[in-house]
Amino acid sequence: RLEIAVDDMEDLVRICKVCKCESLQKILEKEVVHQKYADYKALTDVDNSQKRFILQGQSLPEEDRLPAALHRVLLTALSNSTHENCQDNGINELVFRMDAMQMAKPLNDLSDVCDFHEGKDELYIDFLPCLEEHDMSVEAFEKMIEYMYTDRLQEINPDQAEEMFDIASRYLMFPLKRAVADVLIPHLEVATPEELCYWLMLADMYGVLKIREFCLDTIACNFEMFADTKDFRALLLTLPPPSGDSSLRTTVPSMPGSALNNDQGNLLDDLRDKWLEIEAAELDERDESALQFDKRLEMLMLVAEHEKSSGDVDSNGVNDVTHMADFSPVTALISGEQKEA
Repeated sequence: RLEIAVDDMEDLVRICKVCKCESLQKILEKEVVHQKYADYKALTDVDNSQKRFILQGQSLPEEDRLPAALHRVLLTALSNSTHENCQDNGINELVFRMDAMQMAKPLNDLSDVCDFHEGKDELYIDFLPCLEEHDMSVEAFEKMIEYMYTDRLQEINPDQAEEMFDIASRYLMFPLKRAVADVLIPHLEVATPEELCYWLMLADMYGVLKIREFCLDTIACNFEMFADTKDFRALLLTLPPPSGDSSLRTTVPSMPGSALNNDQGNLLDDLRDKWLEIEAAELDERDESALQFDKRLEMLMLVAEHEKSSGDVDSNGVNDVTHMADFSPVTALISGEQKEA
């Protein structure tokens, strides 16, 4: 948002005129006239230097807001990035230059995790502070810079997501995880069960709650489909068991730098809770339904152990085990489509 003293508004109008910020200029000009001729009885004794004008960013068109303007700055900076002539072990170094304050904005602990150094060449540009980064790809670095300039991402290749989550954890840029998750959700909506199992583990490892919740909701709504998926059954063997009757929940280890979230419990506990919400059983039946769910998981784990030991899946045998008759039809796990019917 913009906040400025009323006395300084005319100066800001002139700045907008020079910088060609036409939308903001028009709004400020109207407000200057309004402030000049409006009669505020309650503020007649207040000097203009004490009055403040506040403008929210939503008042401007999308293309004139700060993220869009910073995105144009980013494109200019990328076009000005140069391949230096010097070679290190036969590899040309790609140098990207950006405003130091812009880089420090999302990285409050930048001085703790990175070292700035002065250039050694005689050229003036090489005496600017330079951040060296050797642990990320060029594509991931560009996405990180895009977020630092615009506070959001336009799009992302799903193959880059894990590297972006790792960068967000290492540099303590936790909002970057949310920005990556926002652009990943449309990809997850058309993902296969096998892919969703991968995304669930990745989101749980890096503490990306939005993707974690999306995957758990999808699995709970389509449990039968996932139960028939080998990747899901194999996933069950890698997770801590559900807590059962214990009120204490277990949690998987978090990645270094990830935020601790006490609401993020055992994956299988949370999956069971999601399924109980979808099943919408009566309160006096929820405990029995939860026990049936745990038995169901035990059956799937037995199948997964058999698959792991044999290395060869007999689809008929798997179906016989995963659809055992002692799993009560009253509390049968159902897909989202069956629930709607």
